[in-house]
Amino acid sequence: MKKAFGKAYRFVLVVILIIAGIALERFGVIQYLSDPYELHYLLDLLAQHVWMVFVSMLMATALGLSVGIIFSRPRYKKYSGIVMYIVGLGQTIPSLAVIALAMSFLGIGFKPAIFALFVYSVLPIARNTLAGITAVPGWIIDAAKGMGMPNARILFQIELPNAMKVIITGFRISLVINIGTAALAFLIGAGGLGELIFVGIDLMRPDQLLAGAIPVTLLALFADYLVELLGLVIVPRGLRIQEEIGK
Repeated sequence: MKKAFGKAYRFVLVVILIIAGIALERFGVIQYLSDPYELHYLLDLLAQHVWMVFVSMLMATALGLSVGIIFSRPRYKKYSGIVMYIVGLGQTIPSLAVIALAMSFLGIGFKPAIFALFVYSVLPIARNTLAGITAVPGWIIDAAKGMGMPNARILFQIELPNAMKVIITGFRISLVINIGTAALAFLIGAGGLGELIFVGIDLMRPDQLLAGAIPVTLLALFADYLVELLGLVIVPRGLRIQEEIGK
């Protein structure tokens, strides 16, 4: 059964690739990218897009992990609800409005784009960090305390490893949202692949539009796959085996 499914999966994949190739040729994307100047321009925009995502995700991950860890502590746990509400305000506002607000006090260019992407990406990481640590069974922590482990060691050797799968999921969601939202950064002069998308729409050129939209999609899929591989490295092997047995 598995072999039959594997063959069918490969066949469907080949068919999809053939159809995609025909569509790209028909819409002129291949011809558009065959121009060395346009290809170099696309690679420059791709580098800008990746850099915006990297910087904003680095900031969002640092803050999200810090907030999640701090407000999972018994002393501050009672404030976690209001803090998560404040952190989540960025995602209750449409992404275009967040970018517009950032532009109003940071001007145009790279800085407001980074700030807007940072605000939009914090919540999933902070929320999943808090949820993952809170969900660690109490008896494990009690056993660690009974062995004389200090609180800091319990956090880094017990709580965070057990919560890592949930934290990785939050990071994964945040990263994919960030990559898609970064296309809007072009509207405030920050560049990125959104430049090809919006210029293609304005000029009614589907080849240019797709030359920007397809890399954004592939970048999101590739990033999602890399985070999945990262989870295999970071999540303790014992927890992964236990989950597979549970299934």
